[in-house]
Amino acid sequence: MMIMKTKNHFHFFILSLAVMSLACSIFVGGPEYPAQTVPSSPTDAQALRDMIQQAMLTGAETGVITLQISESQLTGFVAEKLSQQTDPPFTDPQIYLRNGQMQMYGRITQGWFSANMLIVMNVAIDPVTGQPTIEIASADFGPFPAPEGLKSAISAVIGETFTGSFGPVASGFRLEAITIADGFMTVTGRIK
Repeated sequence: MMIMKTKNHFHFFILSLAVMSLACSIFVGGPEYPAQTVPSSPTDAQALRDMIQQAMLTGAETGVITLQISESQLTGFVAEKLSQQTDPPFTDPQIYLRNGQMQMYGRITQGWFSANMLIVMNVAIDPVTGQPTIEIASADFGPFPAPEGLKSAISAVIGETFTGSFGPVASGFRLEAITIADGFMTVTGRIK
């Protein structure tokens, strides 16, 4: 009788593990997010769009555009762009703007496994086109190899932040400087 009960408990335990593994992914590590997270929401993404629109209107009069983008605005905007994709390259973005670099944390999933990632980027301006360029300084995907096409996917999302968010009012707009420090990215440019 005792052997039968033990067998039933063992089968129940195995069945429980199988059901739990189907319900969620298994976290396998990667770089830890900083203790202080960047609070963001869809209103932060909208605030960024509103700020850009106002800067463009002001720039149409003065010829100069200056934006100071916060970590929460950039995080909210990237989260919004990722949520619009059917198969985003990563989820749960957290963007930190420190020491001249953009640090982007996120979570990648491969099969049943998920891991944290950290990509550190240098953002500059192409002197010929006046468009932003993103150079990946370092990337840590935890135990996973770098996912195929991730660099281009991330460059597209960040590029959209700069160029696509300016929309149709950006005709004749040219970036001149990007400075990253103390939680802000300051972008300056001119309207020709």
